[in-house]
Amino acid sequence: MPNKMPNKITYVFNKINRNIFATLKNTVGDLIEYFSAKSFRYFVGLFIVVMSIIALFLPSAYVVEEPGPTQDVLGKSFGKYVINVKNSAVKNTDYKSSSKSGKLLLVTVNTSGIPGYEIPNIYAIASWFDSKKQVLPREVLVPVNQNASDYKKETNKQMASSQSSAQVAALDYAKKHLNVNVKNVKIKLHIDDIGGPSAGMMYALGILNKLTNTDLTGGKIIAGTGTIDNSGKVGAIGGIRLKMISAKRDGAKWFLSPNSNCNEVVGNIPQGLKVVSVKTLDDAYKALVKIKAGKNLDSLRTCKAESGR
Repeated sequence: MPNKMPNKITYVFNKINRNIFATLKNTVGDLIEYFSAKSFRYFVGLFIVVMSIIALFLPSAYVVEEPGPTQDVLGKSFGKYVINVKNSAVKNTDYKSSSKSGKLLLVTVNTSGIPGYEIPNIYAIASWFDSKKQVLPREVLVPVNQNASDYKKETNKQMASSQSSAQVAALDYAKKHLNVNVKNVKIKLHIDDIGGPSAGMMYALGILNKLTNTDLTGGKIIAGTGTIDNSGKVGAIGGIRLKMISAKRDGAKWFLSPNSNCNEVVGNIPQGLKVVSVKTLDDAYKALVKIKAGKNLDSLRTCKAESGR
């Protein structure tokens, strides 16, 4: 008996094809009729809409900054102490037990849109409406024509220079102001995935904390930012509004700010965060001493409009 199943399958398949073809034919006809009735202005508008949608997903010429992670310079990063001080002449048996809860936080900003990691325009536009983000032209942060590799090398170079200056400033301060013998002291700094010069002051304070074997935090979480030079002068940094948000998010009650950043600080301090303005490593160290003691806090310099000029 002949098998008629293949003929039935062929019949069904052909019928489906005819239905699809008829549907497509009708659809194309309807579209032609629809567009034929439209004016030239309609097509211009449609073209603009389509191109605008495409443009939203093209690489942006802007970068977006947002609050980044913090790092306790007294603690560990990837299993290694951020600051390792050897041969300190100062001995303090109470140091380890008294410093368990305190932290000195360096603060960072996450940046999207640097060379090699461009963001779409739609993300940059959306970020304009987010109060916890900041949108900047790329050339504000990255020189024109600098590629991803050069940018990373530059930020790493800035970080290395910052760490070197922090060591020089801290050792000099300890010798001159704290009467510490620093002759045989060896310092190693370890940090990953953080670039730029803005952690210099916090490195210097962390070195002093470990060099003197003294808990400068008083068990408190204290954050801060600022460049530092060999003489101990604290300089301005970028993104301080976002860095204060990072500090507050990670539990800091106090924040040390470069005096030269005060105009950006005023009006942007997160609720519950107290900001102290500092010009030098000496200012920062003495601020920690007062915060630890909980006395004479009213004498701490705060940021006021125009004070950073």
